Amino acid sequence: MSSTPSFPQDDAPVAYIRMVARDALPKDVQEKTKGMDQIYSIHDAEGQVLALVNDRDRAFVVARMNEMQPVSVH
Repeated sequence: MSSTPSFPQDDAPVAYIRMVARDALPKDVQEKTKGMDQIYSIHDAEGQVLALVNDRDRAFVVARMNEMQPVSVH
């Protein structure tokens, strides 16, 4: 993996990043996320969860690494 971040093109699909509460997740996912202080979800334009990560900056990096344009959702 390159240490240089890759940035998506202007026409890249949007990835929505937002913080989620652990208790809003399914029980099996709650178990897998124990020990994570914060949880951020990465969603596609249709709202499907693509990934969960433990850091907001990491969520943006993961989206960009997958050629998506991340935006924050509050």
